[in-house]
Amino acid sequence: MTLSLATSYLGLALKNPVVASASPLNSKLDNIRRLEDAGAAAVVLPSLFQEQIEAEAEAHDTLMGAYANSSPEAQSYFPSSISSPYGLGPEHYLNFVRRARDAVAIPVIASLNGSSRAGWIDYAKRIEQAGAAAIELNMYHVPTDLLESGHDVEARYIDIVGAVCVSVALPIAIKLTPYLSSIGHFANRLVERGAAGLVLFNRLLQPDFDLVGLRLTDTLELSTPAELRLPLLWTAILAGRTEASLAASSGVASSADVVKCILAGADVAMTTSAVLHGGIDTVGTLVTGLEAWMEARDFANLNEMRGLLSWVHSKDRSIYTRANYLRILERYSAG
Repeated sequence: MTLSLATSYLGLALKNPVVASASPLNSKLDNIRRLEDAGAAAVVLPSLFQEQIEAEAEAHDTLMGAYANSSPEAQSYFPSSISSPYGLGPEHYLNFVRRARDAVAIPVIASLNGSSRAGWIDYAKRIEQAGAAAIELNMYHVPTDLLESGHDVEARYIDIVGAVCVSVALPIAIKLTPYLSSIGHFANRLVERGAAGLVLFNRLLQPDFDLVGLRLTDTLELSTPAELRLPLLWTAILAGRTEASLAASSGVASSADVVKCILAGADVAMTTSAVLHGGIDTVGTLVTGLEAWMEARDFANLNEMRGLLSWVHSKDRSIYTRANYLRILERYSAG
């Protein structure tokens, strides 16, 4: 039997379903090459943040005003990019997209992170021109305004997605937050506006409290396998019921987790924390583990196993609803 791990994500043909999601590791060309060698089927670059785009635009406007009445040569004083605490500056980011595209044969997916339209349309176009295979929109927004309704939050997303999707020909994936009132309905609205894929989910980073210094702290904690349950749930509910490609993200730490993602109906499984914790070779372990699991159960390709445990193929859909909640509590109470 010839075993194939090939899959398709955002219309891109991938050699397997393991994707290295956005990570500090992916900000270096050598690491991207190593990820490809280890078996990663695609790489998502670290995000270009809205704050960076706005900072560069503001600095450019300030300099333009300062030299408005100067000679044309004064434009040589303008910086090519604005440094920031968020990583690669906008111009450097575009250059990095070009270099990463040329450095590897696997698809390079760019990432834009923000919470409003500002600057996204222009940079989406420039990212397309730089040669990215696709764009992942990571809309990190915490609605702290108590007057902002759930409808307002969804409208913000819809506006951004629609504007970006019509501005470029590249496939656009939306990295969703799980904190939405009706994820399934909203997912379909995003697809209607042009989204080619959904990444489930964006992992919001909450601050902790320092009880000694009486201040907020922002220590990063890597995800754990337990966090995969929520992406698995919604991947399984959406699989076969949306036209969008599905990527399961958060908590993918082992080959067993990759298997679960495929059984839920995902096209790809994205991993970051496992690679940061275990090193780049972890990717190879995920791929070979998936292959071994399929061989042991006589699966010739991913299509034969994809979505077997999804809502569409489930004989007992109550496991995805309140009935399952009751069963879990009853079993726990019974010891």
